[in-house]
Amino acid sequence: MTMQSARIFRVVLLTWLGLAPVLLSAQSAAEHDVTSLAKTSQNPVSDLTTLPFQFNFNTGGDLADATLLHVVFQPVFAFKVTDRWNTIVRTIVPLDSVPTPEGRVSGSGDIQEQLYVTPSQPGSVIWGAGPVFSLPTATADAVKTGTWAAGFGAVALKMHGPWVVGALVNQYWPMTDTGGGPKTDLFVVQPAVNYNFGAGWAVSFSPTITANWDAAPGNQWTVPLGAGVSKTTVFNGRPMTIGLTYSYNVKKPQGSAGEFVRFSLTFLYPRPKRSAPP
Repeated sequence: MTMQSARIFRVVLLTWLGLAPVLLSAQSAAEHDVTSLAKTSQNPVSDLTTLPFQFNFNTGGDLADATLLHVVFQPVFAFKVTDRWNTIVRTIVPLDSVPTPEGRVSGSGDIQEQLYVTPSQPGSVIWGAGPVFSLPTATADAVKTGTWAAGFGAVALKMHGPWVVGALVNQYWPMTDTGGGPKTDLFVVQPAVNYNFGAGWAVSFSPTITANWDAAPGNQWTVPLGAGVSKTTVFNGRPMTIGLTYSYNVKKPQGSAGEFVRFSLTFLYPRPKRSAPP
């Protein structure tokens, strides 16, 4: 790690811990309301462009002392379709390092593409819906499916005071498969409860619950329970959210981890505010 990289990492860590308030200049604080940004970033169908990176360290359970590293890059972009409708495009790019009896296997997983159409001026309940796709792009043998899958996704949430509460649901059905298991026949539901304390701090309960319908009975569901804490701040004029989450799998397939720790770093790109007409 270079000295410059080490300095940036130290500054970001101190900022997340709240030990470096000098990094948030008066100008940046005036330009960005970090509490409002934190709530907006918790809305999957907002018009906020985000570049999230997740580092998931899975261990325990049937992995024992071994660690499976699951890295996710998940860029989210919003496009105006008409004056009344926006389209939110979310791409999920996974990278995995999987321990096996023969040694560690690393590579990319299947890329997922999600499209949500949502009102540009939402009411009291914010919602979006649209098609979802899974592409057989995996290069690591341990996570290959060979399945082209498509399906439908929907999200709904409500913001009230410091609370952001909602859920996201996706179902992927296999269209074609190169043969062999497992196929991508996947149900995903992600309830979310976020409480924002102010100054960019928030706690969240947002487990990603999955059901692999192609798996054998008793091995279909993965149900994690846990909680996380996050801090939205501004560094060098760039809004970002740093988060830490711990979850324990109360239900899991055979051969999977028992718990995981997630470190996340999300770069936020809010739309510039329009100046009032003269």
